[in-house]
Amino acid sequence: MALLERLERGLAELDAQGLRRRRRIADSPCSAHMTVDGRDVIGFASNDYLGLAAHPLLVAALVEGARRYGAGSGGSHLLGGHSRAHAQLEDDLAEFAGGFSDAPRALYFSTGYMANLAALTALAGRGTMLFSDALNHASLIDGARLSRADVQIYPHADAETLAAMLDACDAPAKLIVTDSVFSMDGDLAPLARLVELAQRHGAWLVVDDAHGFGVLGPQGRGALAHAGLRSPNLVSIGTLGKAAGVSGAFVVAHETVIEWLVQRARPYIFTTASVPAAAHAVSASLRLIAGDEGDARRAHLRTLIERTRMLLKATPWLPIESDTAVQPLIIGANDATLDIAAALDRAGLWVPAIRPPTVPEGTSRLRISLSAAHSHTDLDRLEAAFSVLPGARS
Repeated sequence: MALLERLERGLAELDAQGLRRRRRIADSPCSAHMTVDGRDVIGFASNDYLGLAAHPLLVAALVEGARRYGAGSGGSHLLGGHSRAHAQLEDDLAEFAGGFSDAPRALYFSTGYMANLAALTALAGRGTMLFSDALNHASLIDGARLSRADVQIYPHADAETLAAMLDACDAPAKLIVTDSVFSMDGDLAPLARLVELAQRHGAWLVVDDAHGFGVLGPQGRGALAHAGLRSPNLVSIGTLGKAAGVSGAFVVAHETVIEWLVQRARPYIFTTASVPAAAHAVSASLRLIAGDEGDARRAHLRTLIERTRMLLKATPWLPIESDTAVQPLIIGANDATLDIAAALDRAGLWVPAIRPPTVPEGTSRLRISLSAAHSHTDLDRLEAAFSVLPGARS
């Protein structure tokens, strides 16, 4: 069949370029030590930064939520599916992550992708000039495209080039969008400067804090709290399946912004509400994140980050300067990256190979994702495996 043959040729091309992706099957809960494809491995592949995904208190909260609210929501948030668990979580999130606003309110989504599409398509449109960092996440890129705004891309984290672009812009509405922590590089956006520019030009600043929420700032309140920022121009988006250990996402902003999203954000309006039990478990997660245990986990994670940075600098490849739990090591060629990932896998270490189009051509890399569930013994294993890789320094 011609249609299938065309797809088969495309798959063969991906194979030839070292770009086909393959899923692996986890037979155990997400943690530092997992059973994957029937083998025991140390996992450096998840975004479970605080090691909460299998925490007994969150498991118990999920079970309690299911007993109280059932298995599903039964409808969209505006048509019968908005449970008390969802409402309570939104109040909890506004209090926890809304310190940058005088009147914060939060809106809960099933996924981070949906939250980003919702925020950008509701706040931008024809007549809006949208300024996007060159390394923004795919969901932000897609949200910008679907918004029908005019889009200008500014060089990664280059606030001065962005300033010149804003100075030259005469569009009646402006929106700046950026990740806080960039998921494939681990570096931080210049948020203080971006807030300054947004206020000067009367622009919204949408910050995707997927990889900062729970990890950065006092009590893990996120990248905006980490930088001590406040502004009515800010709209913050966070995910709840990474450091929070459960699932879903949220937008937090001034209450008027959130009410606008409720009325106009199609990814919110036209989808079934997420499982209420998950929302119930996230509320429990927020209490863990903000408490003494959360502080201890963040402190331990910090020691792992510092050690991993030194470990990667001792390899012949190129580490990206990152002060976060995302520690990338650029190898370069696709095949070489896959070979190194396979060698680490044989040593019982799951370190994913990241290739285009996720990252630019010629910058394929290993993405070492650290969790508070890791131990220094786990890093001993990683260091030992790197030391015997082909091309490693003696």
